[in-house]
Amino acid sequence: MATLVFALPVVLLGLAVRQQFDPLIRADDAASRAATGFSIRHGLVPALTVIQTVSLPIFVYLVATVVVVWVWRSKKLRGRALWAFVTMMVGWGIGGISKPVAQRARPVVDGPVPHAEGYSFPSGHTLNITLAAGVMVFLLWPLLSAAWRRVAVVLAIVVPVLVGLDRLFIGAHFPSDILAGHILGAGIMFASWIGFIGRTASISSPGPSHPA
Repeated sequence: MATLVFALPVVLLGLAVRQQFDPLIRADDAASRAATGFSIRHGLVPALTVIQTVSLPIFVYLVATVVVVWVWRSKKLRGRALWAFVTMMVGWGIGGISKPVAQRARPVVDGPVPHAEGYSFPSGHTLNITLAAGVMVFLLWPLLSAAWRRVAVVLAIVVPVLVGLDRLFIGAHFPSDILAGHILGAGIMFASWIGFIGRTASISSPGPSHPA
């Protein structure tokens, strides 16, 4: 059920993109032009380029993998660590597969902004940072105090939103690409976590008693 809740809006957005649904396409174009125009006029492109670079999935997952290894080796939470790593790698793969399915071209931007390669839907940066941030929260949850849990949840929301805004204002993605990335990343994370805790509960629960 959780998978369906998150997958359905992404599928609908993808169909609208593939079918060139006019209201969506026009709104996306207008928002992309307005955002990139604002960035160019206010000299934001260099800062946006830095955010684009540090939020590349390869860097995000390198940092996340270091945390996973630390949790595995130092904290002995091996089940959680394995779940976290597998979930992130599977999500990264799903994002890569999704782009050729939609085959959406990148926004055409007039001005000095970096040119992004590949297809546009869904946003890979947004999907992967949303997924990784959420996975890190669940991975580290038993190790955090109540205060740090609140901080972790806030960061897991704020950081993906900032990366999504970066993708829009640097002209790399349309708003619907970014929205789909957020939804898909969160959906993969929650679906995987529900599967993980369900399996853990079934393994740890005692079997039925039998009469002697």
